[in-house]
Amino acid sequence: YCMKAVSLSLSRLEADLRMADRAVGTIQQYLASVRRFEEFLGQDLADADQGAIRRWVEYLQGQPIGPERLRCHYSALKFLYGRTLGQPDKVAFLSMPRKDAPLPTVLTAAEVQRVLDGFLVAKYRVFFTLIYVTGLRISEAGLLETRDINAFQQVIHVRNGKGGKDRLVPMPPKLYGLLRTYWKHERPPAPWLFASKAGRPICHETARRALLCASARAGIGKIVTPHMLRHSFATNLLEHGTDLRRIQVVMGHDSIRSTTIYTQVSPILIASMRSPMEDLTV
Repeated sequence: YCMKAVSLSLSRLEADLRMADRAVGTIQQYLASVRRFEEFLGQDLADADQGAIRRWVEYLQGQPIGPERLRCHYSALKFLYGRTLGQPDKVAFLSMPRKDAPLPTVLTAAEVQRVLDGFLVAKYRVFFTLIYVTGLRISEAGLLETRDINAFQQVIHVRNGKGGKDRLVPMPPKLYGLLRTYWKHERPPAPWLFASKAGRPICHETARRALLCASARAGIGKIVTPHMLRHSFATNLLEHGTDLRRIQVVMGHDSIRSTTIYTQVSPILIASMRSPMEDLTV
């Protein structure tokens, strides 16, 4: 969480989300989104009219975020006004972005290195290194606890994945060494691996801003998002011979269809295909 003060509306929202049995990651995302909206408003959430909500939506649409994250922001608003505050008419105009988004943008290993070198705060450099090396969603990485790091089996236990599902992801020795060095230096408050100054899980929005600043310093001509690092991880695995089924399991995809998209965005795989041109004499 990014702020110490918690408004009454936010407290009620959190209670309602828990009552609705939403996943821990979903609750954290909704609360972070509504907190940002509350800061944007500068007034009580219950007092906002539809015009103010429309201005917030227009602001979001102007930000470098994809359809899935926009859907999360809109869903948070719909839950807040539709269920917690009992004012569904205020968000009746909202339409969810289409899911059939363009092919994801991926980064080369050299571009990722330049972005990671652009961080000024070690905590965020380690946090996004972890996301790139494991393919975790930012909501999953932000909720990691020290008990989730299994040095003996060289895996990380993801306890609050999308849909509330647990899974294991590989932890290479270099990553474990980086995490140990970071933990010894930072000593984040238990049980979190990455925490805010208030002792809560790391604030997603603050981390995203740090990533945007780092990508600007990198000078690669791309606005880097956490999900772009996740896409780059999967594409890197595919290019190095990992089969789609294993990538699906590590990424936490329910359907293999979500994983096959990476076969369309890898320049190395596409360029290596044998062309019918080889059979022609021209």
